[in-house]
Amino acid sequence: MNDMTKNIVLWLVIAGVLYVVASSLSTQPATTDVPYSTFISRVEDGKVQEAKIGESTITGTYSDGGQFRTVKPPTLDTNLMPTLIQNDVNVVGLEPQRQGFLTQLFLSVLPILLILAIFIFFMRQMQGGGRGGGGPMTFGKSKAKLLGEDQIKTTFADVAGVEEAKEEVQELVEFLRDPAKFQRLGGKIPRGVLMVGSPGTGKTLLAKAIAGEAKVPFFSISGSDFVEMFVGVGASRVRDMFEQAKKHSPCIIFIDEIDAVGRSRGAGVGGGHDEREQTLNQLLVEMDGFDGNEGIIVIAATNRPDVLDPALLRPGRFDRQVTVPLPDIRGREHVLKVHMRQVPISDDVEPALIARGTPGFSGADLANLVNEAALFAARANKRMVSMEEFEKAKDKILMGAERRSMVMSEKEKLNTAFHEAGHAIVGRLVPEHDPVYKVSIIPRGRALGVTMYLPEEDKYSQSKRGLESSICSLFGGRIAEEMTLGFDGVTTGASNDIERATKLARAMVTKWGLSEKMGPLAYEEEEGEVFLGKQVGQRKHMSEQTAEEIDREVRAIIDGCYGRAKQILEDNRDKLDLMADALMQYETIDASQIDDIMGGHKPRPPKDWRDQGPGNGAAASGDGDQPSGDDPIGGPANTH
Repeated sequence: MNDMTKNIVLWLVIAGVLYVVASSLSTQPATTDVPYSTFISRVEDGKVQEAKIGESTITGTYSDGGQFRTVKPPTLDTNLMPTLIQNDVNVVGLEPQRQGFLTQLFLSVLPILLILAIFIFFMRQMQGGGRGGGGPMTFGKSKAKLLGEDQIKTTFADVAGVEEAKEEVQELVEFLRDPAKFQRLGGKIPRGVLMVGSPGTGKTLLAKAIAGEAKVPFFSISGSDFVEMFVGVGASRVRDMFEQAKKHSPCIIFIDEIDAVGRSRGAGVGGGHDEREQTLNQLLVEMDGFDGNEGIIVIAATNRPDVLDPALLRPGRFDRQVTVPLPDIRGREHVLKVHMRQVPISDDVEPALIARGTPGFSGADLANLVNEAALFAARANKRMVSMEEFEKAKDKILMGAERRSMVMSEKEKLNTAFHEAGHAIVGRLVPEHDPVYKVSIIPRGRALGVTMYLPEEDKYSQSKRGLESSICSLFGGRIAEEMTLGFDGVTTGASNDIERATKLARAMVTKWGLSEKMGPLAYEEEEGEVFLGKQVGQRKHMSEQTAEEIDREVRAIIDGCYGRAKQILEDNRDKLDLMADALMQYETIDASQIDDIMGGHKPRPPKDWRDQGPGNGAAASGDGDQPSGDDPIGGPANTH
């Protein structure tokens, strides 16, 4: 039943109720109810002029014009009529009251209408018409959200930092606008485009921009929306989604996180999930089943292309992969300008300066940076967001929120100062290490102190010398504790440093081939084979002797870096003490103050952020020097 029919039924019910109420409220003269015995006595006294006798009531008029009404007793009164006639009462018999035709019709149809209304209500609830939006009758229906061409306001102007990816999808827009242009020459547009990139790089935003530029409908759904507890539901939803898409062709279907349903078949111990595999099979069939001239383009996004089924990536389905990378320095500047449109920005804010100091930030990270800066300005009751707020927001994102309410003893605070000073001095003096940006002993997050390093430029790889320098700086804090407190006084604050240094050293030997003794061989196999449909319990291609040699080589790298870091701190003991004193006095020191300390001078008092050294105090880095994946290259900040 469509909406028009339901509205007509509703208005008919309302009209019938109003008619019944109106007929029952018809105007009658004012009457007075009297007992039956009083009525008889007044008849005998000659005070009754007229009596209208009905089935159960008697109404009439007194001689003085007054109206009365009485109810006849259930017992039969045989003397009533003689008494009325003897006292000259005008007797009128009333016909039994009958309901009108419309009233009778309404009362006879009302039960049917009520049953019908209740049935419609429950059917709507089962079909997802209630507030919950879902019901047992909608299991097989697609959950894709349809955005009309007039609802999508996103264009390529709103997407920044991924210029190469925009160029790759530009022809999709041209095809959707003018399919005949390609078909005249026999060209076929890719049926599926897979967007691959780290989280927060703007894959979903780019897909919306394609639909906004092409002015076509946009179906959006997540990979997890296909799978339910009942077998066959996911496949049914895939069929329904493509049926809807064909009705709105040309259009775009966007499947976010497709790895939730497109993982390799046969994965897991004892076979894969039947429901997920059926859903994937149906998706493969649908993508190969419609003709290219139907104008349906499937765009999927994932940050795990390695787990996708090979059949999903073959030509004819997802024939094209578009990599959406982290933005470079120019891309970050453009992304910042896009997000700054919604925020009142002060004249001293320089997006290029912020972009220079945020290597490794994704589009989502930069959006969060702008939002945090706006929140800082709002807390300070400012009307404009200045560079000062952006500096505070950057420090909060990179180092964590300050915990100034945390109570630390002077002894523990001094130990933290020496620890962080050890990191900073070693990091400053070893080759190919990122410059020290800021050192703080203010607790942030779970860390008691933070030493931050700012990459001077975007990095996509690391040399052996640079990795060894990172290991040296990681051990700088522990060595500083050992020099000031003795070996028995070393604390557990270096646990994270030791873990990261060990991972770096082992990766140098087993993954990156940076050990002369072990050679350029991959000794470490990727984990998680069972989730990719590989053989369970694959044999390690490594002998026990080789494993022992790897352990010895890792230990040699650690010992060598530890010795270098210790020698650096022993040669610069005066600077270690000077920096620890500065941290105890100021709690946080920046690059310009570190320059003073390394020059053997007492650091100058903290200055405004605009007076910091060029390139050092501008901004901080998140993961700019870390390759993608799980390679354990140290980040720009050490937390303890």
